[in-house]
Amino acid sequence: MTSNKQLQELLDQVAAGTLDPAAAREQLIGVMRALPYEDLGFARVDHHRSVRQGFPEVILGLGKTPAQIAAIAAEIVARGSTLLVTRASASAYEAVRAKVPAASYSADASLITLRQQDITAAKARSSWQPPAPPTCRWLRRQPAQLS
Repeated sequence: MTSNKQLQELLDQVAAGTLDPAAAREQLIGVMRALPYEDLGFARVDHHRSVRQGFPEVILGLGKTPAQIAAIAAEIVARGSTLLVTRASASAYEAVRAKVPAASYSADASLITLRQQDITAAKARSSWQPPAPPTCRWLRRQPAQLS
């Protein structure tokens, strides 16, 4: 259980009576006992990020070897999380594809991706909006503030 969606599914199963509350409790205890971070020696993979932030760990490919990127990617995918590697090279993609055959590569965007069921389309879209230019903020001020 690496996402809010999976937690909601577990709660829905208990509410519908298709899963015994004791079994759900055991599943939750197992997940909570699992380490939130996995230390690979060269990187710490945050497996609980999707629960806290709504989107799983993202790998910055810059400064990592293809083997390191592939190792991190394999751990993320093994836990059922969506894979997103930024600033990825073609050689990094080949290394990832050896461990995660379903991964995709966009050379134009330098991204390696594999969407799993742990995120919804709404979470995948950014809520970021560019800031208003200074002139627009200046125009919105009250007349008393302009002097």
